[in-house]
Amino acid sequence: MPKSSEQTFAERVKGVVRSIPQGSVLTYKEVAHRAGNRHAARAVARIMAQNYSPDIPCHRVIRSDGRLGGYNRGGEERKRAILQSEGAL
Repeated sequence: MPKSSEQTFAERVKGVVRSIPQGSVLTYKEVAHRAGNRHAARAVARIMAQNYSPDIPCHRVIRSDGRLGGYNRGGEERKRAILQSEGAL
């Protein structure tokens, strides 16, 4: 059965996020652009909110305004602590 375009986009998003090196961040908008749809920042946020894989460092994706945004594994304070420990903040 072929994958739907949403699944394909989700896999591309996960690949982009997997490639963000420790100590770096990308915005949801940058991830969307690199995954092939520069207008899909909200979709990226939704995909990251549903991600629980330790292989996909979703904590390295932040808002375009510089705020951290949500984190489904402990909230914004946990996200901040991880990014600080990695040297990204």
